[in-house]
Order: sequence, then C-alpha cells, then structure tokens
Amino acid sequence: MDRPDLKLSVRTTFGIDSSLTVPAFSERDDHVPEVDPAYRFNPEVTLAILAGFANNRRVMVQGLHGTGKSTHIEQVAARLNWPCVRVNLDGHISRLDLVGKDAIVLRDGLQVSEFQEGIVPWALQRPMALIFDEYDAGRPDVMFVIQRILEREGKFTLLDQNRVIQPHSHFRMFATSNTVGLGNLTGMYHGTQLLNHAQLDRWSVVATLDYLERQQEVDIVLARVPQLDSESGRELVDTMVAVADLTRKGFASGDIAVLMSPRTVITWAENHEIFRDPSMAFRLSFLNKCDPAERPIVAEYYQRCFGVELEDAGIAD
Repeated sequence: MDRPDLKLSVRTTFGIDSSLTVPAFSERDDHVPEVDPAYRFNPEVTLAILAGFANNRRVMVQGLHGTGKSTHIEQVAARLNWPCVRVNLDGHISRLDLVGKDAIVLRDGLQVSEFQEGIVPWALQRPMALIFDEYDAGRPDVMFVIQRILEREGKFTLLDQNRVIQPHSHFRMFATSNTVGLGNLTGMYHGTQLLNHAQLDRWSVVATLDYLERQQEVDIVLARVPQLDSESGRELVDTMVAVADLTRKGFASGDIAVLMSPRTVITWAENHEIFRDPSMAFRLSFLNKCDPAERPIVAEYYQRCFGVELEDAGIAD
C-alpha cells in the first residue's frame, strides 16, 4: 500500500489523553515491526514520535541506554502498521552503505557492473520510517550524507547516477542518541561524536526518554518473565527494581560509573529463573560488569534492598 488509508485515535490506540488522530495503514507488510503488547508508552515521547508520523517532522529521541528509545519508535510504527527500517550507525557503516555502490551482477549469463541503491535512496522512495540508531556514533562522512535529507522535503542527489530523488510523501525519519551530540562527557559512551550544530538544528523535534516509574518497570519485567507473576515473584521483582533505582541515583551522584537499565533488570529476572538464586543472578547479570573498586557500593545497594549481605569474594565475608 502506497499511502495510509486509516485515521487512528491516539487515545484509543496508545491510551494517551489526547483528541489527536494519526494516519495509519490497514495492512501490514514484512517491514512492520511486531506489536509488543507489554510495551508501556511514555506519553510525551509518544506524542513527539506521532508528530513525526502525522506531520513529517524529523524526530530525535535522546536518553540513557536501556530506556527503550529505538523500541519506542518501532512500537509506535507497529501500531500504525507503518513499515520501518532501523540502521545502526556503528563505525563500520560507510557512505557507500547509505548511498549505494556499483556491484557486479549476472545479466543473461554475463557479468556486468550495476549500481545498487543503498538504504537511504531505497527508503526515501517508499512510505517508510527510517530510524538511525546510535546517531551520535556516526562517522562524519556518513553524517553529511544524512544531512541532505533532514529537510522536510529534502531531495537526495545520486551523483553516480546523475539522478535527483524526490522523497515519498510518507517517508519519515527518526534518530536515537545517548548524548544529543555533546560527545562522551561522562565516559559511558565511547565512540560517540560531537555533532555538527547545523545538522542538529535540522531535527525539528527532540524528545527525552527517561527510565520508567517503578511500578511500570515492575509490570514490564513481569510481562517479560511471566513465571514471576505471583505474589512472591512480584515482591522479588519490586526489590530488584529498587536496587536498580539505587544504582541510577548512585550514578547520578557520581558514586558509581555504571547503572542498571530496565534491560539489565529483565536479564537479572531471567537469570534468576535459571539459577533460582537472586544474589548469584545479580552477580552474573550486573555486579561483574562493575569496576572492582565500586562493587562494595553496589553490594551495599543490594543489602539495603534485600536485607542480606551479598556473598562474593572481596565483597562480603
């Protein structure tokens, strides 16, 4: 289907108190993400993303790791049946990967050189949501390719083909980042770059996604690990989230250099189901990732929440 043929209520579809409607597709294709029924939407970030889909705004979602930035965009797209492609801008993504390059193909049994479009021109010509993940880790030559299409009606020139591509009317563009282009100020995100401010200025909406409220995080962990969805299991998960909260506060105050994301809490709960021991699962899921000098502080967080000493060599006798 070439264009949206439905209008969905934001209140009905996303549970947000808003009278807005947003365009959507009635049919799914292979590029539409799967719906995660357990996903919890942040109202402000969801409205920012919906503005991107409905009004062709360029939307960047910024936040610490594990907050679900990319997943948030994908889950909005999933409920709109909007095709979606996610590109991780790691150090191996080159300009040729985005733009395209000549490749040798077989034509009538003969090898011929033929231009193969990259992901940008391919997506630009379709009703497609293109997500640039880890946007602040992209190489400078790659970022200037992206800058060409950041304007709302930004055309894309394929120099090798002497061709100018007009964006599809329902092409949409999103990005996620950890640092909003300010570089690796905290030491957490090695490989991130200082971004060109002229390029940052072209992102018309920038939303910040923070960690969930405690009860929401508990509900998500239980949805991912339903074996713990009992009275005792809920109590255990609530205590796990309390430990995670302390690591985040400790990180914010500079006491420790790493923190527990919701993803880590889910991993801890999953490992608990394997080892049937919350302290062992905690060591294997998070503690062993910490600097040895900081482990006593993290062990204290565990002791404060669980009421028992964390038995670990060099941590507690």
